[in-house]
Amino acid sequence: MREPLLHFALMGVVLFAVYGWVNGDASSAPREIVVSQGQLDSLQAKFERVWQRPPSADELRGLVDQWVREEILYREGRARGLDLDDPVVRRLVAQKMEFIAEGVTPEVPDDTTLEAWLAANQDKYAIEPRYTLRQVYLNPAQRGARLEADIDAARAALAGGRMVDGDSTMLPAVLDSAPGREVARVFGAEFAASLKGLPTGEWAGPVRSGFGLHLVKVEHRVDGRAATLPEVRDTVVRDLLRDRATQAKESFYRKLRAGYTIRTEAGEKKPKPAG
Repeated sequence: MREPLLHFALMGVVLFAVYGWVNGDASSAPREIVVSQGQLDSLQAKFERVWQRPPSADELRGLVDQWVREEILYREGRARGLDLDDPVVRRLVAQKMEFIAEGVTPEVPDDTTLEAWLAANQDKYAIEPRYTLRQVYLNPAQRGARLEADIDAARAALAGGRMVDGDSTMLPAVLDSAPGREVARVFGAEFAASLKGLPTGEWAGPVRSGFGLHLVKVEHRVDGRAATLPEVRDTVVRDLLRDRATQAKESFYRKLRAGYTIRTEAGEKKPKPAG
């Protein structure tokens, strides 16, 4: 009884028994793994997406072996409770539930429904104005006190059909059938808004931008307008179905949420130590 080896052996037996009792669920993991035809097809499809060819027999065998390895480790890990209180696992499972809610394909709405959606969201689908224009840039900081006189002289020259060299700039001198959004991106919103009131076919201005002043000739303008359903049907269908899917997902969650009672345990506030 005084032999140290016997003591170690007895301790080992006790520890093994305790481990088996604490982790008894590990032995209850299902002992059969079935690699279904659907799983084989999925493994092959994933391989083909990556390598752009079907796997060979050896490669498919390796894919199956890897999948079986992961399945065994997954089952044993779950049996030991390793999936509990893991934020990564929790998030992935929640995402899968979101995918289930999104998996229901809504029916394509009829024209009456699409027209109603379009009427309620006209600003989103409005056809932008388009401009074909020329501009001459005048830099107020560079011109200084001569600015007003230079504007008058340049405007008179342009009206007479003579070329005028503006100040150096990276801004384009010509825009061809540019949508209003593109004009605003290049010259700024103030410049784009001013184009609506300019006459076509003649030089006008100066028009102010964030860069300075411009003499502008609007050669052609297509005014913005409300879109018709045939013009934006695909976009309207996509947006409406997306909105319905979002609502369906939220409704799915609310139904699940109704089955739970939520209780928040507020910790007791401990008094701050004096001093």
